[in-house]
Amino acid sequence: MAAVAEAEGVKALAGLLAGLAQSLYYCNTEISEELLRSQLYPNLPPEDFHTLYHKLRGILKSMATADMDQAQLEAFLTAQTRKQGGAGLSSEQAAALGRFWKAHRTRIRESLLAQSRWEPGLRSVNWRVDLQTASSRGSSSNTPVALVELELGRSGQDSEFVCLEFDELKVNQVLKKMAEIQENIDSIVHHS
Repeated sequence: MAAVAEAEGVKALAGLLAGLAQSLYYCNTEISEELLRSQLYPNLPPEDFHTLYHKLRGILKSMATADMDQAQLEAFLTAQTRKQGGAGLSSEQAAALGRFWKAHRTRIRESLLAQSRWEPGLRSVNWRVDLQTASSRGSSSNTPVALVELELGRSGQDSEFVCLEFDELKVNQVLKKMAEIQENIDSIVHHS
């Protein structure tokens, strides 16, 4: 009978971790703390569930933020089991977290990366230099122009294209700005 109760507890904990991942990382807004309590821990007092929910939520966020590998995870979970009082984890909870993280680490990381990308994103850049043979007034100029095509897009949608034309002065201004950006990045990296 105790083995059945323990199996039920492990199953409920796995369900809670899956629900936390759904709400935190997979953008499932239908998963709430109350829904998880009513479905997985209906006999647990709301205050006790609230404490468990937020403890596991914090631990899961720590694991995801650090993108823990197996060695880091083992050290982290060992430290969590050694905490005194209600702040720590039981060995069963630690084992469930270990199994959960092994199964979900890649998908959670991909979700975090997708959520952190700016949209729309730059998919490609194509450029060439042409000679402008005539102006809009009909006079010939034979001046070089840079033509730049940017392909922009949001994930899962068709691309949009932006075409830019630069004369020599504008190309030099863009190059100067890019050099300034690189200098700023270098100064930040070297100071860190």
